[in-house]
Amino acid sequence: MIRASGVGSWPQEPVREVVRRLRDVLADGHVPYAPEIPSRGPGADLVGRTAAQLAEMPVDLQPSGWRLTDAPGRDVSRAGAYLREDLDELAEAYDGYTGPMKVQLCGPWTLAASLWLPRGDRVLVDAGASRDVVQSLAEGARELLRRVRRLVPGAEPVLQLDEPSLPAVLTGRLRSASGFGRLRAVDPGVVESGLRTVAEAVDGLGGSVSVHCCAPDVPFALLRRVGAVGVSVDTSLLTERTWESVAASVEGGTTLWAGIVPTDTTATHPRQVVEPFLDAWSRVGLETARLSQVVVTPACGLGTRTPAEAASVQRLAVDAAGLIAERL
Repeated sequence: MIRASGVGSWPQEPVREVVRRLRDVLADGHVPYAPEIPSRGPGADLVGRTAAQLAEMPVDLQPSGWRLTDAPGRDVSRAGAYLREDLDELAEAYDGYTGPMKVQLCGPWTLAASLWLPRGDRVLVDAGASRDVVQSLAEGARELLRRVRRLVPGAEPVLQLDEPSLPAVLTGRLRSASGFGRLRAVDPGVVESGLRTVAEAVDGLGGSVSVHCCAPDVPFALLRRVGAVGVSVDTSLLTERTWESVAASVEGGTTLWAGIVPTDTTATHPRQVVEPFLDAWSRVGLETARLSQVVVTPACGLGTRTPAEAASVQRLAVDAAGLIAERL
């Protein structure tokens, strides 16, 4: 069986309705996930939701964004309330469930690029602060997975680390606080070590990790060295060269969370999104049997779509997984 899942974000709807909708769509062996609804406001966004989970690193929300501070701001309490509500709904909807269940956090390097120091620079410019964020996130991720396992005892947790800024961190493409300069690239060895720290923290709880990067230049080789179990990508951004990197990762045992369904798709049949993916798979010489390492997802989050559009895209991902399974 080929499984389907989602990336994370969902349009504005009552969380109970979203959780139950996804439970029903992703039944029968697929990978359900905790939806994120960023349109609820500050604290429901990816960075705020994750920053509020940092261990012993308080943050508050300023006009410039989320900032490290001496005491947590009121938006942190709101973020915690959103997460509690989401996890409570998961517990009720998945009572008695056994199987994989995905939750999402901002990855350490996108988080360090998005958080601000008290003096106004990105955390990323301070090596010591970046290390502290990595360690704090590792503990926060551990606690999140502990909560998931307490609430849904049969769950096999999968942690998705969202790293949209990872290529920019590695290549020095991030703007400085002034907007006129660019931050120095972070050494790949340091980036690798930070990701491994978070991955190993989760592995110690029996969970697995997938890194989601919706960018054209995903650092596949670095992620293979980290040992991440999965890599989640928008397959429409893959070039001939990056497909070779995908092949090397899959042949090394990596699970490919393949975002083959565009979030703005006009496709009416799964064949329209499956055939281009299978053609590329074949061109790089990947064996058909290795399709068992694929989890089909939308290309990115669905938070900017309408509820009806999001539901249609998610259903198409499930149907596409079924069509790929027929090739095995």
